[in-house]
Amino acid sequence: MRGYSVIQQAWTKAPAPLRPVMRKLGRSILRVAFHQATSHWQPHSRLFLMSDSSFWVISWEMRELAAIAQRIGVRVADLRWLKHAKNQAVFYGSHFQLLENEWLEQPHRLGTAYFHGRPGTGVPGFDMAYDNLRQHHEQIHRIQVTHTEMHDLVISSGIAPEKVFLIPIGVNLSYFHTQIPESRRRARAQYGIPESAVVVGSFQKDGVGWGEGLQPKLVKGPDVFLRAIEILKSCVSELFVLLSGPARGYVKAGLERLGVPYRHYFLEHYPEMGQLYQALDVYIVASRLEGGPKAVLESMASGVPLVTTQVGQAVDLVQHGQNGWVVEVEDAEGLAYWAEYVVSHKDSLADVIRRARQTAEDNSYEAQLPLWKSFMQGFVEWEQ
Repeated sequence: MRGYSVIQQAWTKAPAPLRPVMRKLGRSILRVAFHQATSHWQPHSRLFLMSDSSFWVISWEMRELAAIAQRIGVRVADLRWLKHAKNQAVFYGSHFQLLENEWLEQPHRLGTAYFHGRPGTGVPGFDMAYDNLRQHHEQIHRIQVTHTEMHDLVISSGIAPEKVFLIPIGVNLSYFHTQIPESRRRARAQYGIPESAVVVGSFQKDGVGWGEGLQPKLVKGPDVFLRAIEILKSCVSELFVLLSGPARGYVKAGLERLGVPYRHYFLEHYPEMGQLYQALDVYIVASRLEGGPKAVLESMASGVPLVTTQVGQAVDLVQHGQNGWVVEVEDAEGLAYWAEYVVSHKDSLADVIRRARQTAEDNSYEAQLPLWKSFMQGFVEWEQ
């Protein structure tokens, strides 16, 4: 992008009256340069990775996928080249991006992740995305699903089964290390949490929109989470909740109503999330629907006992009593029961924590390299 930088520098140094003309001229020069460069690309030799508009989960997944692609030899192209390129490969990090039909006009092989969104559950976007898939699946070359339920749902659209690959949302083990007493003490001191507290973790976006999040996003189960905390409060002394993620206003208001102390740290730099897990005694997933969640493998990798509803990839990865604990969706009593069990049996959980860590290692991004290589074959062309 050196040419772009030169033009930009020239524009900033030019007299103000000349800048509109120079901007127009610079754009024309860049269009020609981009076109000439991309016209020499071999068909389907470049991979473009399309994140959603947010800076949250999908954007970090695209970073991990870029690293995976480069490791297996696939060339990842800068998105600024996309509108000038033809006959390449484009992967969308969220199938909700397919709600905008402009993707149909792209002259590329198309792939997408389809993490969650069961139609018929009262969320219009879920219905629209699935209808779009049914109508246009022949134009899609690859779909990543993260768990069995989504695999079966996507196949039911009529898409050719060989286009669909089950690859869980992985975990970067360099960010998440097994908790030890010293790391627990350091984390609690860092985040202002009493050493004697029993700390429950919840690190997800569960409010509508990107503001305060006072309206609950019910598919994420924030109401179920609060019911579980209310039950726990009656049987666990010094209960404390550690929150992260955007739009947590509904949960924070609920905790204040219950009189349960909490801290909320919104860490925009995802690798810092590993430090939050070091402060926990147990992690609770209370969702009704999920694509992951990422917290399943994050907590397992961190040596933090996981109690989760039967959602998303937890269904495939968590074996009750072996590497975590699983209850039915909306079972707040079950979540509270097993969270209390974890707290009261913390000295006898070594085998569960060891098996959980092994599950995380088996599903790390490093371990997924063969799965992604299979996904890319026939989607991107590269020398192997």
